[in-house]
Amino acid sequence: MHSLPGRGLILGARVLGEFDDDPTRFVDAPSRRAYAGTAPITRAFGRSRVVMMRRACNQRLADACRRWAITAIQRDRHPKPFYQRRRDAGDGHEAALRRLAGKLLGQVRHCLTHRCLYDPARAWPALDE
Repeated sequence: MHSLPGRGLILGARVLGEFDDDPTRFVDAPSRRAYAGTAPITRAFGRSRVVMMRRACNQRLADACRRWAITAIQRDRHPKPFYQRRRDAGDGHEAALRRLAGKLLGQVRHCLTHRCLYDPARAWPALDE
């Protein structure tokens, strides 16, 4: 957890405290992202489709993830291109932050599951292309 981008001592403690450091707590990535508030909700009304922010989640974890994503794009060169690609694809600022936060949470799970340190080359392969 110490090696992840944009994570400070207090923010890391908040994320782990709310998220839990048990890698088997969530069955899959969508359930983990839903708990953290980073998974979108899609509503279909006839021919129209709307993608909205998830409100039913752990609000403290969602706030910590949002702050973590902001800090990551400000202080590390690896998450910034991912955020910019999401913005270029049409996501708003908050939606791009939620996507980035979901990716960061996935990296936390990977590090906890495999008991390894964060590796930017594996986490952000598009940057090295």
